[in-house]
Amino acid sequence: MAKGKFGVYGGQFAPETLMPALEELEEALEKYGRDKKFQEELNYYLKEYAGRPTPLYYAGNLSKKLACRLYLKREDLLHGGAHKINNTLGQALLAKKMGKKRLIAETGAGQHGVATAIAGAVFGLKVEVYMGVEDIERQKLNVVRMKLLGANVIPVSSGSQTLKDAINEAIRDWITNVEDTYYLFGTVAGMHPYPTMIREFQSVIGKETRRQIMKKEGKLPDFVVACVGGGSNAMGIFDEFLKRKVGLIAVEAGGKGIQSGLHGASLSAGEDGVFHGMYSKILQDKFGQIKTSYSISAGLDYPGVGPQLSFLVESGRVKAVSVTDKQALQAFKTLSQIEGIIPALESSHALAHVIENKGQFKDKIVVINLSGRGDKDVNTVAEEFDLK
Repeated sequence: MAKGKFGVYGGQFAPETLMPALEELEEALEKYGRDKKFQEELNYYLKEYAGRPTPLYYAGNLSKKLACRLYLKREDLLHGGAHKINNTLGQALLAKKMGKKRLIAETGAGQHGVATAIAGAVFGLKVEVYMGVEDIERQKLNVVRMKLLGANVIPVSSGSQTLKDAINEAIRDWITNVEDTYYLFGTVAGMHPYPTMIREFQSVIGKETRRQIMKKEGKLPDFVVACVGGGSNAMGIFDEFLKRKVGLIAVEAGGKGIQSGLHGASLSAGEDGVFHGMYSKILQDKFGQIKTSYSISAGLDYPGVGPQLSFLVESGRVKAVSVTDKQALQAFKTLSQIEGIIPALESSHALAHVIENKGQFKDKIVVINLSGRGDKDVNTVAEEFDLK
């Protein structure tokens, strides 16, 4: 497969002014990707600072309810509360080795922004995070956390005022400040080499999961399920199982329902096109203009998806499905009350698919990537269930 390409998907659709920065990043990846000292330093921070390895928890109560053997990969237990720190520690360490002084990032749910702020603090780098005004309002806790960690949160009021627009502004910033600034992108999307690099930083999830499930069950799972916005937690756990006989299910944001048009299901309802420097499946109108995505979960509210996931779904290796806001909210409540684990609304989408289709998973071994914890979502959920 050509560098930066996954079948027809991927590529590097970047402004000419950004090409030197992308070439510099590729050269650094080539150098440090094979550097034993770099890997040892990153592994040190992943273990001693972030909290890896994370447990693979057998959810006994929910397993009994669903008549399957359900395991949760507990990325919610990582420092910062989500899988995002696997990637930010890797990229921030790389940025430091490259001599960069400033990190910029985009964020939707705020978890990537928090994880970037954490990485910036530990490696002594200035951090500025672009965040849509809509997301700032619904993710107030994470905004405060970013500021406490020393990051500057820059509100974005253009477009839909969500993740898509935050990425647009971050790219504009990067073009202007390429000399001293590193763009710490948050998911397996965008222009090459980001999709491949971020998948590699997140692949630790799948590597641990395979070892853990073999120790617990003596065999591979029947299914691995993960939510998908851009796709970093999904590719992080899927990568280790791509060449093995394991069913892989990507669960997208169905929002108010696919038929309503208010959703973020690019894999299920998108069309091929160019967006944020990549050729992938995106939500667009007949003129190629990007549609406004919607999800109650800020982290899944994105009108595109990583190119490798587009390829894997198109080839049939990964199955793409969607669940609605209502179903995700109910799954959030179910896990909280049955297992005592409050999940992120993003992760609740993956859980909801298994709950809603329990007949498909009867007597099977199922692993769900619990990509983050739900502290950030409690206000949203409290309003929906009238808990205030």
